[in-house]
Amino acid sequence: MEEKTRYLSDMVQSPHILPLHATLCLTLDSLYTFAIYSGSSIYVPAEPQVMEYFQVSQTKASLGLALYVLGYGLGPLLFSPLSEVPLYGRNIPYITSFVIFVILCVPTALVDNYAGFMVLRLLQGFFGSPCLASGGASMGDMYSDIYLPLGLTSWVAAAYGGPALGPVLSVFSIAKKGWRWAMWEILWMSAPILILMVLCLPETSADNILLRRAQRLRRVTGNTNLFSKSEITQNRQKFSNMLLDSLVKPVEIMVKDPAILFANVYTSLVYGIYYSFFEAFPLVYPAKYGFDAKDVALLFISIIIGCAVGVVVYTVYLYTSLMPDLKANGRRPHEHRLPPALFASFGPTIGLFIFAWTTNGNIHWAVSALGIVLYAGSVFVVLQCVLVYLSLAYPKYEASLFAGNDLSRSGVAFAFILFSRFMFIDLGIDKGVTLLAGLSVLGIVSVLDLDLQSMAKQSVAMTFGLTFGFAFEMFQGR
Repeated sequence: MEEKTRYLSDMVQSPHILPLHATLCLTLDSLYTFAIYSGSSIYVPAEPQVMEYFQVSQTKASLGLALYVLGYGLGPLLFSPLSEVPLYGRNIPYITSFVIFVILCVPTALVDNYAGFMVLRLLQGFFGSPCLASGGASMGDMYSDIYLPLGLTSWVAAAYGGPALGPVLSVFSIAKKGWRWAMWEILWMSAPILILMVLCLPETSADNILLRRAQRLRRVTGNTNLFSKSEITQNRQKFSNMLLDSLVKPVEIMVKDPAILFANVYTSLVYGIYYSFFEAFPLVYPAKYGFDAKDVALLFISIIIGCAVGVVVYTVYLYTSLMPDLKANGRRPHEHRLPPALFASFGPTIGLFIFAWTTNGNIHWAVSALGIVLYAGSVFVVLQCVLVYLSLAYPKYEASLFAGNDLSRSGVAFAFILFSRFMFIDLGIDKGVTLLAGLSVLGIVSVLDLDLQSMAKQSVAMTFGLTFGFAFEMFQGR
């Protein structure tokens, strides 16, 4: 059995050593992710027209955003485990689901009843979802531990900046062409990216590369004894068991590893707060500062500015601290990637307090926008550190862990979209956002917990090492 697999294992062309493929895949995955994420909020400026056209309330109109977000949380539960099956690899779930997503853009733009429109928005999110979880796994396929954070930076920036740019992309055209124009814009963004993916996207799953090479060699040589390791392993397993294992394992890991649970809870909270801005901004700036819909949409650029600052700060940290350290000292505990998050975890709370108490109309609007910049930049750094941690902690279940994290984030964001508007109206923006700022303190505790767990593990390892060394010396002395 070993003889059958050794030849193929030695010949595998690892994605780690193909920089052109890695760059191409990173670019396409980032564009794909940006299109899907911006497709959620590109709808937001259309909500007033949707309310008028379908004669529905603000809450029902908000479902067009909320259901899309929920859909791309549910989709990875199916597509991410499939991407971990060597027979399919990453590309089949990517491209198959993206084809369906692009097709769905047409009826979504043409549908003439409210229920059908909402169902189609849910399905759009569902079939657009593989990039959101499997994209991170693709980065793990391509990059070594040293360069993985750098690769993830581009992908996370696309995911994080997409919703902020969505309203900017559609607000001007909606004013001229109507709410359906926003749905057509999703098609125009997505279709060219799909064509590029079909033509150019390289497969990154090493198991899938080996499996396809084994199939090709069997055809060319006629030697039916050539198998990849994954083929031999899968022959002993039922597909249903493999799929169930991929679905259950993330839950099992969260139960057994509180660090993963805390990471999911915190990223879900900050993600939900992010989406609450789509309800808060229209309540604050038109009433207090006289902004129109276009001005409110442009205000979301403050999130892009914060994201850009976060990218610069984190990239400088990588080049000046983390990467030189890893090159000099080799692999370190996964928690070694968390120091930037320790400092950045205070930013969301401070940024939210600034936003909460400077939106009274007497203070220039730029001050409250500065709070959003601080929130966005610090959350980007924390998310980046946490996602790198998830990617390295359990590489075998990487895609499924990202799927679990995505479901958690999307579920909380879905709830925030629906209840935050009522909370802001009942409590006022100042008290409502202050409440969210108080909840964000949990993030500081979560990141500190991850670091303390690292210290505890190192302490246990050191104690064990000293005890074993002392016992060994005593044994030699005898």
